[in-house]
This record gives sequence, structure tokens and C-alpha cells, in this order.
Amino acid sequence: NMNQHIPLNISPKELNQILEDDFSEKPFIVDVREDDELAIASFSFSVLHLPLSKAANWSGQIEELLPKDAPIVVVCHAGVRSLNFGSWLLERGIRKNVWNLVGGIDAWSRDVDQSVPRY
Repeated sequence: NMNQHIPLNISPKELNQILEDDFSEKPFIVDVREDDELAIASFSFSVLHLPLSKAANWSGQIEELLPKDAPIVVVCHAGVRSLNFGSWLLERGIRKNVWNLVGGIDAWSRDVDQSVPRY
């Protein structure tokens, strides 16, 4: 299967529905942007922040940093870095359920929460 190492897509609207629904299983959100990007535009719910530039600091503990069974949603500015990070998780067999937020925080700001600044 050619696609086994590519995260599934989730749109900002789909993610927002899941997060607002009291009954659905909540995904665990990983934001791979840099510190200065989070300072400009952050999500209004909790995320695990793993900046890609500091991967040397956290890649060895990635197993312990992620919950055992929750689906993982990976997030960045436009959806490219998160796609690469999600593929990395899948390639290593670290997690099975990995979703990439299509369009990243920029699309989230456009489609879901206009109070999040765009940059």
C-alpha cells in the first residue's frame, strides 16, 4: 500500500466539529511550529508543542510524549511540515491514527476561528 505512511486529511471544520462534540473521542493535537509562530497565532485548546527545529531534543522520547491510543492530529502553519511529521510518525510505526490538519492554522483562522491572527 503506497499510502500507508501518509497521514489522513482532516479539514479545519471537521476538526472543530470533533472538538466541540461532547461525545466524540478527542484527538491529541501536536503543533510542530516554532515558538515565535505560536506567539503570533495559537489554538484555543491544548496542544503538545514539538517545534521541528528542536527535533533532536524530543524525537528520542516521542513514544512517551504521545498518548498510547488517542488519534493524533498534527498541525503547522500551512499543513506541509505537519504532513512530514505525520509521515515520520507513521513510517516508524509509532502511531496508526495520524491526521494532518489541511491548510494548517492558516486555514483554521480562515474557516473556523477568525480571532486567530494570520501570518
